[in-house]
Amino acid sequence: MKKALITGITGQDGSYLLELLLEKGYEVHGIIRRTSIPNLSRIEHVINDETKKDRVFLHFGDLSSSSNLLRLIEEIEPDEIYNLAAQSQVYVSFEIPEYTSEVTGLGAVRLLEAIRVLKKDIKYFQAASSEIFGLVHEVPQNENTPLCPKNPYGVSKLYAYNMTSVYRQTFNMFNCSGILYSHESPRRSENFVTRKITKAIARILSKKQNELYLGNLDDKRDWGFAKDYVEAMWLMLQQDVCSDYVIATGEVHSVRDFLNEAFALVNLDWNKYVKIDKQFLRPLDKTSLFVGDSSKAREKLGWQPKTSFKELVRLMVVEDLHSEGINILK
Repeated sequence: MKKALITGITGQDGSYLLELLLEKGYEVHGIIRRTSIPNLSRIEHVINDETKKDRVFLHFGDLSSSSNLLRLIEEIEPDEIYNLAAQSQVYVSFEIPEYTSEVTGLGAVRLLEAIRVLKKDIKYFQAASSEIFGLVHEVPQNENTPLCPKNPYGVSKLYAYNMTSVYRQTFNMFNCSGILYSHESPRRSENFVTRKITKAIARILSKKQNELYLGNLDDKRDWGFAKDYVEAMWLMLQQDVCSDYVIATGEVHSVRDFLNEAFALVNLDWNKYVKIDKQFLRPLDKTSLFVGDSSKAREKLGWQPKTSFKELVRLMVVEDLHSEGINILK
């Protein structure tokens, strides 16, 4: 039985990856931060499942502690490590740039160094981001597009991406980075615009909310389904030769498109509810069009996104409606 270690296991991607690896027959270990109120909501259905919970192990840890990571990897002896943990909010990274760099950037180095010291044949996946392209030089972007991040989050992700490559080349380690474009799901945090929209629709229909405050409605993104993207992560570590891959749909939609699609599902006019709030406008927002060319992943990994934009929006709206006890959609 293969063993995998996931950082960020309680997040959106971590929860879907946990499910996938269990389906593949893995024993899965996850690192969770010690907090006064542990947030296990995304994985409770797994750790409470009698048929699965004996293959899931949670460990307290933090990417800011080298000794902790070294001890955990030595004890667990994983075959694969998936580093999904990060401070992942772009606008928050301007507020706490030092913490973002410490966890999102240096956290990866601590993992890589622990692998180097203990056992070089562990396969390592690093979650990179389309934000590493920053001021994009071409559309769409691929693995050879110049990198020029323009916010602390993107800079931290680029540092982790580069160090993953450095350790691969210098120490002959099996390290892969997935350059992940925006990917959403019903498990997305509410402070991301897509989930903020779908939650607002449910609350509007249940009379708990009257207005929805957003930033730039013309901001465009390449949005995919998180469950599809974690499959790409797994596929990268099953190859004979390690490499980096852009993971994206190749389609671009604006926040306005998302509003149109989501509100139309419940026959509401979003213009009656949406207000623009300048606090949600990012610094340097918005001069780049992030859309990914995932040709390499499609050719080398046999991967492709399975869920369309319309299907993704519907999944999210339906889930949030159900959470409010509204069953007008199935």
